[in-house]
Amino acid sequence: MKITVGTTTKEIPEGTPLSKIADAFVTEGRDRIILAKVNGKLQEMFKNCYWDSTIEFLDIKNTDARRTYMRGVLFVMLAAVHSCYGMKDCNEIAVEHSLGTGIYCKKNGSPVSQEFIDTVKAKMKEMVAANRAIEKKSMNKANAVRLFRENGMTDKVSLLRYRCTSKVNVYSMCGYTDYFYGYMPASTGILKVWDIVPYDEGFMVLMPDTEDGITVPPAKSSDKFFETLQKTNTWGSAVGIELVGDLNDCISSGGAEDLILVQEALLEKRVAEIAEMIREAGGKKFVMIAGPSSSGKTSFSHRLSIQLRTIGFKPHPIGLDNYYRDREFCPRDEYGNYDFECLEALDIELFNKQMTQLLNGERVELPEFNFKTGKPEYKGNFLQLGPDDILVIEGIHGLNDRLSYSLPAESKFRIYISALTEINIDRHNRIPTTDVRLIRRIVRDARTRGSSATETIAMWYSVRRGEEKHIFPYQESADVMYNSAAVYELAVLKTYIEPLLFGVPEDSPEYLEANRLLKMLSYILGMPSESVPHNAILREFIGGSVFRV
Repeated sequence: MKITVGTTTKEIPEGTPLSKIADAFVTEGRDRIILAKVNGKLQEMFKNCYWDSTIEFLDIKNTDARRTYMRGVLFVMLAAVHSCYGMKDCNEIAVEHSLGTGIYCKKNGSPVSQEFIDTVKAKMKEMVAANRAIEKKSMNKANAVRLFRENGMTDKVSLLRYRCTSKVNVYSMCGYTDYFYGYMPASTGILKVWDIVPYDEGFMVLMPDTEDGITVPPAKSSDKFFETLQKTNTWGSAVGIELVGDLNDCISSGGAEDLILVQEALLEKRVAEIAEMIREAGGKKFVMIAGPSSSGKTSFSHRLSIQLRTIGFKPHPIGLDNYYRDREFCPRDEYGNYDFECLEALDIELFNKQMTQLLNGERVELPEFNFKTGKPEYKGNFLQLGPDDILVIEGIHGLNDRLSYSLPAESKFRIYISALTEINIDRHNRIPTTDVRLIRRIVRDARTRGSSATETIAMWYSVRRGEEKHIFPYQESADVMYNSAAVYELAVLKTYIEPLLFGVPEDSPEYLEANRLLKMLSYILGMPSESVPHNAILREFIGGSVFRV
């Protein structure tokens, strides 16, 4: 068969594994190849090739390959726990969420000791050095359920109950078998770069740097962010919904409406608590709200404003988007495109001038940016602050002091908002927060801008890059953090996004990402949106909000 890699074509025997094909083509960096793209479709390196193909080999700089690497390291960690401590302890390990370049894990029921970490780490190194093969097996669903039930993996039994498929793929290595919903490396030998360190009551599995793939950045201390995540998980445990199987059980038993009411009551209670914090802080005139794309900043600012009104304030929501510069003065990125994510895209001088005037009691006409013409407009929106007036300002740069350099620190109250996933697929397969925000963004862009899922996915990398640079570095400076995610929302969003994702053409670069999201959503039962309150943050994305969002 004729195999083309880059500009080189060679004849390779039919049925050759992709790992051997890589040996024939790649010299420099061969030991870092994790995944292959064969005729545009992702393939694991142990798969055989049987026809003429164009192949691209992927290392850790590629997003899909990086996910595969992380999944492989976590699999080795679980296999090491199984080998050292047995199946019961392995089933108690919960892979929870990401923090920087690491993944936080914990052992349900008890804190982990340094001895536990050292033992697991040593066993992992042994497994990597031995270059153990990771075997993929396709099993009848009933047999897979029986296997997991015998091994005490009740979370996977519950998950597979709702899978409309006759076959289940499982991975085995060193006597340990588990289920993963993504690709896996061919063997352990490629997983040389990682570390495990204690963190809180659990541990962090640290992954390699995205750029070089050979260094492990130190664990990032994000105390406020971590505390917010832990509070979210505690609430999920309290209502009995920690995993997708729990959510599906709730939906199928008719408990979805009650779940929505309880979840929204909790979210509203938290907004009310933040309003009280602002009052107790005293002297605050500017509530600065920041968060990544599709975190629900606009709806949150309106909900917070309502709560502020109930305790005597006169709030005025302001979007930083109205302070964009005239488009002809907007900076461009290295590709020549407008960089709307950078701070310099805003008229910082005008913002500070007007906010200072308002702080001094002057009357100011606020701009309204026209996104069609790319110019700010003035339409008689005058504002003057009295003793009880307070500005609720939302935008991605809200926590950056360079934005509000002229305003006294004591006049500002900072809030960081994000949609931090409350549930995971099962104990060993997490749902990244980024995926939830991307799904929200696709649904909203289709509804409000007429954008296709292909278009939104195509620009998501640029959005994420801007977040890493302009938002995440400032999150720990917040006075308080707010999680806008609802435990039920993926079940509601599923009915909106599936048609959009199926509309992504198979020959487009965005197809792989669309297909990955579809597979993740296939584990979740859909539910109607009628019971979602019209002031819910989710309404900002699916429509029907009482706010102008």
